Amino acid sequence: MTKKSNQNEEEFISFQPGQNTKIRFEDADEDDEVAEGSGFAGEEAAQDEPMCDAADASEVTDDTTSADYYFDSYSHFGIHEEMLKDVVRTKTYQNVIYQNKFLIKDKIVLDVGAGTGILSLFCAKAGAKHVYAVECSQMADMAKEIVKANGFSDVITVLKGKIEEIELPTPKVDVIISEWMGYFLLFENMLDSVLYARNKWLVDGGVVLPDKASLHLTAIEDSEYKEDKIEFWNSVYGFDMSCIKKKAMMEPLVDTVDQNQIVTDSRLLKTMDISKMSSGDASFTAPFKLVAQRNDYIHALVAYFDVSFTMCHKLLGFSTGPKSRATHWKQTVLYLEDVLTICEGETITGSMSVSPNKKNPRDIDIKLSYSLNGQHCKISRTQHYKMR
Repeated sequence: MTKKSNQNEEEFISFQPGQNTKIRFEDADEDDEVAEGSGFAGEEAAQDEPMCDAADASEVTDDTTSADYYFDSYSHFGIHEEMLKDVVRTKTYQNVIYQNKFLIKDKIVLDVGAGTGILSLFCAKAGAKHVYAVECSQMADMAKEIVKANGFSDVITVLKGKIEEIELPTPKVDVIISEWMGYFLLFENMLDSVLYARNKWLVDGGVVLPDKASLHLTAIEDSEYKEDKIEFWNSVYGFDMSCIKKKAMMEPLVDTVDQNQIVTDSRLLKTMDISKMSSGDASFTAPFKLVAQRNDYIHALVAYFDVSFTMCHKLLGFSTGPKSRATHWKQTVLYLEDVLTICEGETITGSMSVSPNKKNPRDIDIKLSYSLNGQHCKISRTQHYKMR
């Protein structure tokens, strides 16, 4: 899989079933604001999220999962540096706040998973009456210093703890803002924390930023990378390690996909309205139908997500798709056990089921069923993947 070029692209993105909105995705220099007045900005770390420190290393057992490491990982500066330098991500939030001050000015704002406090600082500068920045990792201590250093201690209150456990000094808030999205949109399950905060503190008619998110699917040719990452295990320095191959196939790969690898159209899998949805809506089964746009081979399906802020005066948001500017979320690649030989116009039909892992809800279990009844290839198969 190779790095894609940053070219201006135009594509259709569905925000709701049956509703297509034509958006131009434009590149921006890192020193420039992304997509000022232009709608969406084109997009391996994690997000500024609510997190607490894991147990001391001496207490870690063999049963340790990503849930145990999750909170502590956000105490490291490198993760926050990568997120802050993600221009698509950070500039979009900045533009949402600065270009739509009517949403923030004189309002009480709750920042869920504040990290370094950058979104809280944006809100304070935009005239928020008060901002409560909730952060569960050690970064909360740094956020307090950052707030003080920038002269906003009277406007921003940093609260260290899990959103589900802290008590706010106010009964209700007018706005909830959060950068909760994980790989594959739902990895790490931070969305539940945002929904919890919404249900407990948001006033009737309050604003959630962002308020819409959608998951999309496409198919790619990726013979070279699949050979390197999957088929590699068939013969390792002359030894058969193919038992690992099956496990490797079950682990989705987070990487940047070159748009030239795309073989089919893209399909909307799921749209979520964060202002109205329930926690259980993040578990779903969605059908799909991908139509080949050329004769080629398909080695993997690729998932990506879009986020939008529909409460803005003019629609703003960004995409993490292969045809948009790269973000730290990249795309999620699910390799197929078979190589599909497909002709232009032929279709891959199937369904994808997504749900939190029962043992560790921050992980994701994916069930993919697909079939192709083509001229050169006829196949029907179900595969299971685990994002850990």
